[in-house]
Amino acid sequence: MKEKWDARYSEGDFAYGKEPNVFFKEWLPKLEAGTILMPADGEGRNGVFAAMQGWKVTSLDLSEEGKTKALKLAKEQGVELDYLVGDLSELIFDKASFDAIGLIYAHFGAENKSALHKKLDQYLKVGGYVIFEAFSKKHLELRKQNPKVGGPNNIDTLFSKEEISNDFKNYEVLLFEEQEIELNEGKYHIGKGSVIRFVGRKLS
Repeated sequence: MKEKWDARYSEGDFAYGKEPNVFFKEWLPKLEAGTILMPADGEGRNGVFAAMQGWKVTSLDLSEEGKTKALKLAKEQGVELDYLVGDLSELIFDKASFDAIGLIYAHFGAENKSALHKKLDQYLKVGGYVIFEAFSKKHLELRKQNPKVGGPNNIDTLFSKEEISNDFKNYEVLLFEEQEIELNEGKYHIGKGSVIRFVGRKLS
């Protein structure tokens, strides 16, 4: 996977554009700025947006090329990112050290995606927030019709509402929906996609 993302992020243009994800841009300003963890932050469009909103951002990704682009974007915007390169399953943070976690198209392997969500939960403070948007299992059919919309082609890597409910049981649900949306993010998220959106506040 590292090779795939290094190749994609080494292209001249920003793969998913420089603008933040629409859903993330809508929800993050509703929260009081603090510390935020951004797994799978890629070229940094969402982490940089968070930093511009006054958050102290820790971004992480598998890709060194992603980090290079993210730090370039951060410099353009006059903000800073603490950007770590590595596998989330091997990175360790202090428990209850973040006020928010942004999971924006953070698709993990089918065999460990739930375990990683539960690991991330440990890093979130009680009262902290998760902002989540990713492709649902229904997206696979849309991807077959239009490969330009992107996303994993393995249904087990995609999400169901049941999986998200199980992974984030101890949360007050502020928003939880599955819907079709029109994506226009760079050149790899173009067209109609089926997504799950979740915003929750950790209760315990």
